[in-house]
Amino acid sequence: MSSFTSLNFLEVTNEAGAAPRPPSSTPFSEDSEKEVEASSGKEVEPVDSLNLIDLQQKEERTTLIEEQLSETLEKESDQVSEKSSDFIVFRKCKFAENSLPSQEKNIFKDDGVSEYVEKPSSGSLETDNVKSTNNGKASLESREGGTSYTRKEKCQDSVGNEESYTSQEENESTEKPEEKLKKTVRVHSNENISDNTSVAHTSLKSCASVGTGFEKNFELNSILSAIRSNGFLEGSAENGAMVEEAWETIQKSYVYYKGKPVGTLAAMDPTAEALNYNQVFVRDFVPSGLACLMRSASAGGDPVIVKNFLLKTLHLQGWEKRIDNFTLGEGVMPASFKVLYDSHRQKETLAADFGGSAIGRVAPVDSGFWWIILLRSYTKCTQDYTLSEMPEVQRGMKLILNLCLSDGFDTFPTLLCAAGCSMIDRRMGIYGYPIEVQALFYFALRCSRQMLKPERDGKELIERINNRITALSYHIQKYYWLDFTQLNNIYRYKTEEYSHTAVNKFNVIPESIPDWVFDFMPLRGGYLIGNVSPARMDFRWFLVGNCIAILSSLVTPAQATAIMDLIEERWEDLIGEMPLKIVYPALEGHDWRTVTGFDPKNTRWSYHNGGTWPALIWLLTAACIKTGRPQIAKRAIELTEQRLSKNGWPEYYDGKSGRYVGKQTRKYQTWSISGYLVAKLMIENPANLPIISLEDEKRISKPKLTRSISF
Repeated sequence: MSSFTSLNFLEVTNEAGAAPRPPSSTPFSEDSEKEVEASSGKEVEPVDSLNLIDLQQKEERTTLIEEQLSETLEKESDQVSEKSSDFIVFRKCKFAENSLPSQEKNIFKDDGVSEYVEKPSSGSLETDNVKSTNNGKASLESREGGTSYTRKEKCQDSVGNEESYTSQEENESTEKPEEKLKKTVRVHSNENISDNTSVAHTSLKSCASVGTGFEKNFELNSILSAIRSNGFLEGSAENGAMVEEAWETIQKSYVYYKGKPVGTLAAMDPTAEALNYNQVFVRDFVPSGLACLMRSASAGGDPVIVKNFLLKTLHLQGWEKRIDNFTLGEGVMPASFKVLYDSHRQKETLAADFGGSAIGRVAPVDSGFWWIILLRSYTKCTQDYTLSEMPEVQRGMKLILNLCLSDGFDTFPTLLCAAGCSMIDRRMGIYGYPIEVQALFYFALRCSRQMLKPERDGKELIERINNRITALSYHIQKYYWLDFTQLNNIYRYKTEEYSHTAVNKFNVIPESIPDWVFDFMPLRGGYLIGNVSPARMDFRWFLVGNCIAILSSLVTPAQATAIMDLIEERWEDLIGEMPLKIVYPALEGHDWRTVTGFDPKNTRWSYHNGGTWPALIWLLTAACIKTGRPQIAKRAIELTEQRLSKNGWPEYYDGKSGRYVGKQTRKYQTWSISGYLVAKLMIENPANLPIISLEDEKRISKPKLTRSISF
């Protein structure tokens, strides 16, 4: 099992409804001043006595709190089991302020994804997949491949060994109101979409840092305390207004077909020509759909629009797809669609684009993958298996998979793609085997395997998926991975090697390594390069491919951590003043002219050529939470909140550090808005992570990792 984290949906609130007041700011009464003077027997000026008393009171309170915390931590270390292979250990940090004992925890697994459930001291917390029984035990119903499993008190690991989990419950320490303002955590079930969401209250304790270990367990409250330590969860009135504005704009972007919402418009910029931005793009709708799934029903969550979108795009998949005199594959999903009104027939109609209207006339390879991933997210969040088990939906998945798994001349398990077939839909030198498409391909294969039914030809297809997953993960981890050691090995490659003993299997000429890579590569960190094919390695950094590789567990835990290390080491290059670079570095001069074909939109540090895309913030946030680095996401979200709303929610920014609003950008771009909302929902409620993340299926040895440089 993987060591990546998945956490509960937590919201920090103060019982008093306001931020706690520092003890030192509490004024002393006149009586207390007189008592101090009388005890000292000397005349002391009021100002000096106040300072002296203040310092003495501070020392007494700090000593008392430290003693209580030390006793609490000693009790915890004796009682808490540290033998779950599914979690990361975040070492306990003895910070005195805002430290409270933790409540009883139960650990359970569902579809290979591990989650925490905080049990309240009174009452019950029920979700769709965790139900309370008469004897107080919890039973877990997990579905994968049409099979149901039930577990009570124990769970089985990937090799069939049962591991029992212990729990602990501690009483809260008694403190005076003036010494500490108690804080509570409100726990919501992200699996339950009903309005009557159960709420439990549990105490938090603080920790100075996270990410100090990458072992078998993790301390839930440590991550939350690290996020909370800088007041992130509390937010500000300005950020609250930004979130409210974002939700209002998303709701205004809804597209309706026959009275039902079926998607969101790509953009609603009143100052620019609509072009194709007045359509529903499959790729763009994914963060919008995730935001509607992650938001609680009481706050306006809307899983219905996701279901309608999935069914409507599935209907469009069955259309005949002709471009000029050529017919596309039966499993191709549309890049986008729009709703038209036929005034003559007085009815609404749909118009779909399968690449025939796109710039460059390229069909979207990634649309089908995103559709499968969103289908799994809907099923995971709502526990509504009826949709994925519909014969039409099963057939749609099989058509997409048969198109990608068909036999051909390929000697690699990767998927051969044309330029412009993914998010980078213009000529940018990603033809061949781009990492973004390979990571999405792997993610879709794993999601499909969970949802496919073995009836009829399903069993054979699942076997083909298993074989491809094994080969694809090996290929990507071995040949796409680049760190300082591997770069030095490539630098020393010999060429013209023949037979199975060849080290330089793709015959890459060392002189083709660009100079920028040697300066960019830190001693600690690494990433998946953009492309690998005969005599060619595209050493550019692509954000989407690397983050999707983490979320799908395509990379090993050690590689996932190294990717996070690289982001921290090269923050100014990859993040800058506005998150996030879609690709680094930009193509300039002769390379720009030959690779992009003099593309006036993809000039250096603009659009796809090194431009900054705030819509991708949700991918980075999810990857950060999974690898136990929420502080990276927190820092990036704070940068986003400084300018994104004030600039009118643009699609992209220009400049090496993302300082300028894009020269041809559309404003009020829907996925810029929804990407920010998903990032906020995940960082505030980390239990949303399993909706868009998969855990590794095989047990991997846990590497010893160095401390995050953020701390």
